[in-house]
Amino acid sequence: MKAQSGANLVVRLQDGERLPEALRDLGPAGVVVCGVGMLREVVLGFWDGKGYREKTIPEPVELLSLQGNIGEGPEGMVVHLHVVVGKEGGEAWGGHLLSAAVHNTAEVLVVGVPGVRLRRRPEPTGLLGLHPEGVEGSAPAR
Repeated sequence: MKAQSGANLVVRLQDGERLPEALRDLGPAGVVVCGVGMLREVVLGFWDGKGYREKTIPEPVELLSLQGNIGEGPEGMVVHLHVVVGKEGGEAWGGHLLSAAVHNTAEVLVVGVPGVRLRRRPEPTGLLGLHPEGVEGSAPAR
């Protein structure tokens, strides 16, 4: 389910939908400003300068914080998300969200950035760096 107001999009993901894939298919670039709900089969990543070290959390967890961006990459849309999840008992884990399944529901707000193009380009680090660009005809950057 989704609803849009101007460049802003509110999305409710259903049980079993996959993150970050579900956000990749939404359309234009934007900034993920918040997300709440529950996840399972979570794979977190920590970039060590050469690759992601992975931590898997198979059981359901609360989605406490979700932020990131959706940008245009060389081969399509790229979703870059960071997350904090809470385990039963209050333990929290966080990092780059590599993969997860929605458990019951997840609610996400994506804010559009009119006049700005969010592009991702390969960098020497091996990562796809964010390269924001002003769109011709929009207000000048500050």
